[in-house]
Amino acid sequence: MTTVQTPVERAPAQVGGTSPKVVARTGLYVLMAANVAVVTYFFSQSGFGTNALILMGRVTGLYGTLVMAFQFLLIARLPWFDRRLGMDRLTTWHRWTGFTLLWLLLSHAVLITLGHAQLADLPPVTEVVDLATTVEGVLRAIVALFLIIVIGAASARYARRRMAYETWHFIHFYAYVAVVLAFTHQIAAGSTFNSSEPATAYWWGLWTFALGSVVVGRFGLPLYRNLRHQLRVAAVVPEADNVVSIYITGRDLHLMPARAGQFFLWRFLTRDRWYKANPFSLSAAPDGRSLRLTAKAAGEGSASLRHVRVGTRVFAEGPYGAFTAMHRTRPNTVLVAGGVGVTPIRALLEELRGHVVVLYRVSDPRDAVLLNELRDLAHARGAVLHLLTGPSSAPTPRGPLLGPHNLIALAPDIRDRDVFVCGPPAMTGAVMTSLRELKVPKQQVHAERFSMAG
Repeated sequence: MTTVQTPVERAPAQVGGTSPKVVARTGLYVLMAANVAVVTYFFSQSGFGTNALILMGRVTGLYGTLVMAFQFLLIARLPWFDRRLGMDRLTTWHRWTGFTLLWLLLSHAVLITLGHAQLADLPPVTEVVDLATTVEGVLRAIVALFLIIVIGAASARYARRRMAYETWHFIHFYAYVAVVLAFTHQIAAGSTFNSSEPATAYWWGLWTFALGSVVVGRFGLPLYRNLRHQLRVAAVVPEADNVVSIYITGRDLHLMPARAGQFFLWRFLTRDRWYKANPFSLSAAPDGRSLRLTAKAAGEGSASLRHVRVGTRVFAEGPYGAFTAMHRTRPNTVLVAGGVGVTPIRALLEELRGHVVVLYRVSDPRDAVLLNELRDLAHARGAVLHLLTGPSSAPTPRGPLLGPHNLIALAPDIRDRDVFVCGPPAMTGAVMTSLRELKVPKQQVHAERFSMAG
């Protein structure tokens, strides 16, 4: 373990009042609760019928449709929500609401089928065939349900770990097909949808907003920004045998709303790479003139980056992520980095004010990417830099390397600081456990696992 320390220069707190995360989370909860109330009202106005199974099937179908619309809002990558909640949190919510959606729609299909089979005194399978061939929209609903089951299976943890990102992403595009089919089924067969003009206007408005959010966030905004900024590779700089930094320039980059700690999905527009989107964090704070990413050769896509030519056009989606100084609650900060997770930490060190302690954990000192830059920044900003070598659980006289006793020894006032953590999952988990044991307030802990950004 080595230490670099220079005189401390204190700065006042930058953040006060209600946390941006709390504001955004509360906004989503209120939005969902309001729509549940509206859907419940329109359902009660459309009549209940006499068959309990059909009644429950209608309820699960309506709430399933509402959850599906909420799903699209979660994946729309709207900047206001993304900067406050982060893609990690939004992706986690999307995943769990996705499984909720799957069970609601399965329940809808089963309950409606059993209810109609009961009324017609037919076997359920026969009733399914009869409904699909005689009732408009039912066959489309069956196809939509099948697609959602396939998407749900692909999203299961076991399958996701064994599937290339591009394959998983392609399968998820069928969600748009499922939505179109489900929506047309609702128009044709949904009694609540057609119960009144206000109900019809509400459903059209809901889906216009949900799909419009996706179109704007996932397609419109990235296209607009890339046409405006005309990004190109300005330099490719090897940092180590398996690490490379790429400098990106463009027009009016001072208008790009990027902050230290965020990441982009980068596409380098060459013949063999244009279809590959690589998520990498900014490794330097945006200065209005250039953007920089630093990547480790962890796979075929990132390994080939050192061969990208200067002048290559770049299509970037972003910036994304809530791992920024926007979420600071205290004047001073602890930054904890592991491996190539040092890239957003290095960028944050450049932007943060107040006193900063940096803990940089690597397996071997030779793996300490950007160490010289960190030393220079620490010296210039009056920060403290600790280089920690070995596994997160490596024994030391004070316990595990990133255990609570070591953290409190390296940053004695850690309970009064914000803590930003970025690194491999095992290291991040170890640090988070130690912070809980030290009773560091939850609102002062900021960690994004960058499940997309690797």
